[in-house]
Amino acid sequence: MIKKKKKRPFLKALLVLLCLTLPFMAWLGLSKRGVANLYKMDLERQKYVDRIKELKKENKELMEEIRRLKQDPAYVEKVAREELGLIRENEVIYKFKSLPEKDRPQIQESQRRVTDANGQ
Repeated sequence: MIKKKKKRPFLKALLVLLCLTLPFMAWLGLSKRGVANLYKMDLERQKYVDRIKELKKENKELMEEIRRLKQDPAYVEKVAREELGLIRENEVIYKFKSLPEKDRPQIQESQRRVTDANGQ
């Protein structure tokens, strides 16, 4: 007696569905408009958004400085003194030379000894 194989329509339908969905999933993941490219584009967009925030903050700071330069004479004087080195009439500026590098450790060591002596 010959046994007849039972046809499994569910298994065949699953196999056909799998054969159709695998190429679609590969296309969806790897194409120019796929998920991987979408993720990369989202990261790039986030970089631009962060850069825009930084530029807006910098722009706000510059606008505040412009306002102060237009309205605040004390700020104008401060900027002129710091950036241009201007001085008032009859004003004297003292400039001190910094110590050479070779003398600095000796001074720090002597200060440390004084601190140790006072601390004990």
